Amino acid sequence: MAANEHEGVAAGLAAQIEETVGRAIVGQQRAVQEMLVAVLAGGHVLLEGVPGVAKTLMVRALAASLGREFARVQMTPDLMPSDIVGTYVYDASTTDFRLRRGPIFTQFLLADEINRAPAKTQSALLEGMQERQASIEGVTHPLPPEFTVFATQNPIEFEGTYPLPEAQLDRFMLKVVVEYPSEEEEDGLLRRYYAGFNPQDLAAAGIEPVATEAAIAESRREVASVRVEDEVISYISGITRATREHPAVLLGCSPRASVMLLQASRVLAALRGRDYLIPDDVKQMAPPTLRHRMVLLPEADIEGLGTDDVIAAILASVEVPR
Repeated sequence: MAANEHEGVAAGLAAQIEETVGRAIVGQQRAVQEMLVAVLAGGHVLLEGVPGVAKTLMVRALAASLGREFARVQMTPDLMPSDIVGTYVYDASTTDFRLRRGPIFTQFLLADEINRAPAKTQSALLEGMQERQASIEGVTHPLPPEFTVFATQNPIEFEGTYPLPEAQLDRFMLKVVVEYPSEEEEDGLLRRYYAGFNPQDLAAAGIEPVATEAAIAESRREVASVRVEDEVISYISGITRATREHPAVLLGCSPRASVMLLQASRVLAALRGRDYLIPDDVKQMAPPTLRHRMVLLPEADIEGLGTDDVIAAILASVEVPR
């Protein structure tokens, strides 16, 4: 596999985004990188982390650095589909009905605590995520081409929640786990707030658009030109097939997971300044791409085995192409 390292537009864009978002977020570089991978691949992101680890701030900062419109919806048990997509209201001045658009008509939509909304409301997002359109009283309305859902969920609090069905989980390209910061990062976070950082005023923190539409388009062209050898394609399919054969797995990953892993890995290669894919790219993107597409046996959960443990074991067992 011939080496052809180059500092492309995508690699430069990734560096700019990381530096800009870093003015608001301390640490979490991998989470930010994975979110950018999904954006360039045209996918949606499920963010999982305990409250207070800056999931919302991370999405807002990414939206601001990319120059994207941002809207947030707090998902609650009484939220109706019309609260997401909008509804037609009577306008007395024109004696006609006009569309009052819901928050889904944006570029970056943050669905906060998505598993707190009932299934009917969750499904209102499903059409937008899959078709990039919203149906309101039988009329279909297109969403912006850049429409991206960032949904958050709490990994430990399940009382009063509506777990996402497998079909909806599969619509998320990546499941990004937002961890606690390290001791050094948390110290830096406190110093930043002590110096006057205000998370509600991102402009004052220097968060501004750094990515032009031309740069984003060129980055996507670079992703499309990333070469993939047959051996690496077989490596990707071998990983997803292994999830169906692992003894701790009840439901393994579908062929769609292979496609998502291929796409995400190609974006990562471009962000790293390469026009060819290597197994290390696949290894890094395997956990966020596959972890939400697997269902483990109850015995595995009792033994404390998680999907990331299974993925790690699979990556250690599948032969890596040279």
